[in-house]
Amino acid sequence: MAARVGRPEHRAPPEVFYNEDEARKYTQNSRMIEIQTQMSERAVELLNLPEDRPCFLLDVGCGSGLSGDYLSEEGHHWVGVDISAAMLDVALEREVEGDLILGDVGAGIPFRAGTFDGCISISALQWLCNADKKSHSPPKRLYKFFSSLYASLVRGARAVFQLYPENSEQLELITAQAMKAGFTGGMVVDYPNSSKAKKFFLCLFVGVSGKLPMGLGAQVEETMSQVQFTNARLRFKNLKGKPAKRSRDWILEKKERRRRQGRTVRNDTKYTGRKRKTRF
Repeated sequence: MAARVGRPEHRAPPEVFYNEDEARKYTQNSRMIEIQTQMSERAVELLNLPEDRPCFLLDVGCGSGLSGDYLSEEGHHWVGVDISAAMLDVALEREVEGDLILGDVGAGIPFRAGTFDGCISISALQWLCNADKKSHSPPKRLYKFFSSLYASLVRGARAVFQLYPENSEQLELITAQAMKAGFTGGMVVDYPNSSKAKKFFLCLFVGVSGKLPMGLGAQVEETMSQVQFTNARLRFKNLKGKPAKRSRDWILEKKERRRRQGRTVRNDTKYTGRKRKTRF
């Protein structure tokens, strides 16, 4: 993978890059919102959460709460952590339903053992691979983050990170520190043959080794230490015999399932409470 010119993490630390102007620009961009929602949906799918109850999730690098909006739509409760005060201020203005925490996850996350049923992160993990200060060591910061995250998740939970790796060495650094912290799992790559649609998801398991999900668009074989894929394009099939996603039957079935669970369907209610931003 060739390095990209002008990557945001090369311009400034995240708390500087995502200032007030950038935070509002990011949140008001309709294309960005669409992409963020799609990646959040895929990350939650990879979490493989139980459908019979809402879960308590952690959103790492939550930003202005775009991924949190999707978690709320799915009926889950969540806590978001971000290092950018400007991003969290926008999330507060948007009255997101999650609780917000200002902090640097590279210093570890301050939650009790077994707090969360799962974790997602969209476009944030690669920032920990940079040394923005003389005291920063990317391997140590990644290990500190992964080890504290591992402790905060219940046994059997998953953590899914959508990321934009700069090169193969960065992928190896991230997966090595995750494995050192106790996780198992590996990298799931959706549409590996497409330059535009290709997406990387680090799918990690806590306590038990599960079968790594298949990437969309191609047959994928993954391990923590080695990434291999075939070049054959495959038609995506729904192996469970469920209606095609986003079809009319799928939407009706989803709404009926949510009603049976005593949950409201989308647009039935509107959250109006205010949340405070805390710091660790």
